[in-house]
Amino acid sequence: MLKIGITGGIGSGKSTISKVFEVLGIPVFYADDAAKEVMTADPVLISALKETFGDEAYFSDGSLNRKYIANIVFNDPQQLAKLNAITHPAVFRAFDTWLEQTHHAPYVMKEAALMFESGSAKLCDKNILVYAPLAMRIDRVVKRDNLSKAEVESRNARQFTDEQKMKLADYVITNDDSQLVIPQVLALHQQFLTMAAGK
Repeated sequence: MLKIGITGGIGSGKSTISKVFEVLGIPVFYADDAAKEVMTADPVLISALKETFGDEAYFSDGSLNRKYIANIVFNDPQQLAKLNAITHPAVFRAFDTWLEQTHHAPYVMKEAALMFESGSAKLCDKNILVYAPLAMRIDRVVKRDNLSKAEVESRNARQFTDEQKMKLADYVITNDDSQLVIPQVLALHQQFLTMAAGK
């Protein structure tokens, strides 16, 4: 099964572009959504989170105390690294389980904000970067999520720079309003169908 990773900085439009691939019949695994799910569904992960951050990491009903964890990791890179080291393997396990249920597709996609940072790009055959200039991305997120510019910049600072990602990506989709996105997606879709047929 051909596996294609898709990533991009905050506000780049990677989720929107992933939806276009879904319209073309390609299953997409959304790693960030899966991370939220496994935090209340994966017993190994739950146990590790409680051990690392204390029983207060979860409410008595089993739901995750997101605010409590966010307060610990938000301004502490070491604590954030611990959280990621616990969470990423659980997301990888969820991806493997999901893959077993998607045999019908010519290829599949994995969408993740931290594709290169988490090492999950290595699990994909090819990787796409969705690119838009930083100022445009910040503007989009400020409008979309009602956040301040400083909050968006802080989130973006936790990710690799666009220059770093460009060097690691196999393909780039430009989403800066200067060229149409759909033709770029269709061209890649055809390439991936050809690659999948040859596998």
